[in-house]
Amino acid sequence: MTDLSVESTSIPGLLVVRLPVHGDARGWFKENWQRAKMTALGLPDFGPVQNNMSFNAVRGATRGIHTEPWDKFVSVAIGRVFAAWVDMREGDSFGTTYWTEIGPDVAVFVPRGVGNSYQALEDGTVYSYLVNDHWQPGPAYPALHLGDADAAIPWPIPLSSDEAEISEKDQRNPPLAEVTPMKPRRTLILGGNGQLGKALAAALPSADVVTRAELDITDPAAVAAWPWNEYAVVLNAAGYTAVDLAETPEGRRAAWAANALAPALLARAASEHRLTLVQVSTDYVFDGTAGRGIEQSHTEDEPLSPLGAYGQSKAAGDIAVAATPRHYVVRTSWVIGEGNNFVRTMARLAADGISPSVVADQIGRLTFTDTLAAAIVHLVDSGAPYGTYNVTNGGEPTSWQQIAAAVFELVGRSAADVSPTTTEAYFASAVAAGKPISPRPLGSVLSLDKLTATGFTAEAQLDALRRYLG
Repeated sequence: MTDLSVESTSIPGLLVVRLPVHGDARGWFKENWQRAKMTALGLPDFGPVQNNMSFNAVRGATRGIHTEPWDKFVSVAIGRVFAAWVDMREGDSFGTTYWTEIGPDVAVFVPRGVGNSYQALEDGTVYSYLVNDHWQPGPAYPALHLGDADAAIPWPIPLSSDEAEISEKDQRNPPLAEVTPMKPRRTLILGGNGQLGKALAAALPSADVVTRAELDITDPAAVAAWPWNEYAVVLNAAGYTAVDLAETPEGRRAAWAANALAPALLARAASEHRLTLVQVSTDYVFDGTAGRGIEQSHTEDEPLSPLGAYGQSKAAGDIAVAATPRHYVVRTSWVIGEGNNFVRTMARLAADGISPSVVADQIGRLTFTDTLAAAIVHLVDSGAPYGTYNVTNGGEPTSWQQIAAAVFELVGRSAADVSPTTTEAYFASAVAAGKPISPRPLGSVLSLDKLTATGFTAEAQLDALRRYLG
């Protein structure tokens, strides 16, 4: 009896599992699928949802080469087979082959897009496979002729012999030269009309970009009906960001729907379909008592302490997303991108000859959407450990008043034309005008140490500001 082991093969991701079989005069017993032990040895935690059994009445029954858009864990319950696989995925490994003999003591993990085939070597062979998506009638997937010359599979029982039993359908499968490779699962960007959505779309031109008109992620039925099995990564750049309006009855409901309910629905879909979910969060999940500078910055593990309805709804979304295994909560602040934002407003005031008063007691860093998008792509592509990451531009923290003064200087006005005011005074003027107002965290500086440790260094905010303003 051998020890449980997992071995790699010539096909990327195709793994051979050696199974201990305990036998005596009565027969044998084995742990055919043991999640904890196998994943500890490197087998993907692929989440099987369906178990299929294929009975082969006589030696020589030959099936394949079939390629489906899900992962498989194949094994033999009774008998022995000669099994062969061909990589049908788009990429450099397309057409790579591997074959081996499988009995009760061997199982094979077959990743999505790798064609599976086998030939029974004994009468009454039972071939078993776990899959991590439900089979549905209708869709056609790549298939390959069992005797393809390029694959050159050495079938123990010649396919031309009377002993080889092959279905008429499998005999009509095409050669490798005529096969359309299976494309990888795609990336989905939600919130395509927003500042970050546009930056993500520019950074990931092959991604699918949708707006609320195409998918309302606050609608449970719409989320449930979406074809999630076509995707590997979901980037949620959608959200309710009207901080002050969130303090009104209508705004509060809208904020909780977009910022809490929608992430919870996405997290459920991510768990069910083994997706990587990226949720964009905010410094407003903190009360700002920390975050006053580099030495007093908010870390990823700081307890949540939101002040207003907007921050509370975002904090709830963070908690919901953290429940799905493959997640990144990307916490950011003071976002600047394409469209209306603080920097463009200050540049317009400067051009119009206006000298504004700007709060000088809120401290943080700007986050330009191209930096934020690049950091998100880096986290996903580098395989950084799942969890929460702070992402802003780097450099010394500043106040909003200092940012406004820098904008004025960059567009040709004097920095002295921007006078300082306090958050308290700003609140008082809003209340006097009858406008809804949300409490702000005074300290919004987010620690970037965890992000930097992954190999990503953010551009200094004032350098990015100069570049943004041309």
